[in-house]
Amino acid sequence: MNATSGGGFKQQKLVSSLIVNGALIVICLFWVVPVVGVLITSFRQSQDIFSSGWWTILPHQVWKDSGELKVDASVDLNGPFQFEGVTTSFEELQKGVTLPDGRKLLWYGNKRTRTVMVQTQQWQGFGVNMTLDNYTNVLSGREIRFKDAQGQEIIRQGNNLGGAFLNSIAVAIPATVIPILIAAFAAYGFAWMNFPGRKFFFVIVVALLVVPLQLALVPIVRDYTALNLNGTYLAIWLAHTGFGLPLAIYLLFGYISELPREILESAFIDGASPFTIFTQLILPLAVPALASFAIFQFLWVWNDYLVALVFLGGKTPVVTYSLASMVGEKGQDWHLLTSGAFISMILPLTVFFALQRYFVRGLTAGSVKG
Repeated sequence: MNATSGGGFKQQKLVSSLIVNGALIVICLFWVVPVVGVLITSFRQSQDIFSSGWWTILPHQVWKDSGELKVDASVDLNGPFQFEGVTTSFEELQKGVTLPDGRKLLWYGNKRTRTVMVQTQQWQGFGVNMTLDNYTNVLSGREIRFKDAQGQEIIRQGNNLGGAFLNSIAVAIPATVIPILIAAFAAYGFAWMNFPGRKFFFVIVVALLVVPLQLALVPIVRDYTALNLNGTYLAIWLAHTGFGLPLAIYLLFGYISELPREILESAFIDGASPFTIFTQLILPLAVPALASFAIFQFLWVWNDYLVALVFLGGKTPVVTYSLASMVGEKGQDWHLLTSGAFISMILPLTVFFALQRYFVRGLTAGSVKG
């Protein structure tokens, strides 16, 4: 390879890198900007949200009143007239007239006032009129009061999102841990143990991946009704466990089956039982895969609305149910909706960033052999 071809290869590699990195930056911006907007809006007062965008909390110049001037009674306001060294009219002053020295003249009221407000541009600092009242109102179930765009006082009943948040935690944690434990045992059995019908049962597990959960809702509801389980935590734990197991078993099987055979054989020769091998070797080595599925399952359960609506309903509302209720009841109250939306995002983001270092390793393990 000569120097010319080597330089061309480096240039092509640089261009490819710029394209890929540019695309990733654009994708990140498409995700980050709305999140930042929701976060900032959730701290703004209700009147400010209707009058200006969330980006106005950044330092910027605004027109503020600095005085007022009177128009002489002899001046005819029905046509052009001289005022403060410029030729203007009543209609122009109503819209605002900027003087050469940077001041802005704005007519106040109707013609009879003969009053012109003088405005100057002043810097407005970061985070003006920010408040925590939105979060207090959303998290509590008490009566809340705020003002709309016209300044009228609005009275609403809080949605008690704090209680819904705790309900979602009570649903999501067991509905994540239970299928992980069962799937880890099953994946270990499919990968390293010989028993009759192993391949047949594994094919059934894979086939269940393509079955929509909506098909099972009605039969499960009928069974739960007969067992008096509807509306209980146990009902939704079992439902999420059943719906999540096929993916969990398949994902963990791909990882556990690629673990070094020599380690397991050495432990077996030393007299370790299958349960000891599973708890002392398999589980510690399979942490990346377990973390990957934990992210999948937790995010799915936390953001689930359909299963929670069917099996819990309004008796034990979760975050998604409460947010849907807020959209129906408070569709114009953006300060409440954004604060509620961000509250629902806090825990999933925390879980993802806490486990994301295992995410790629768990997904790609077992995909390449040799």
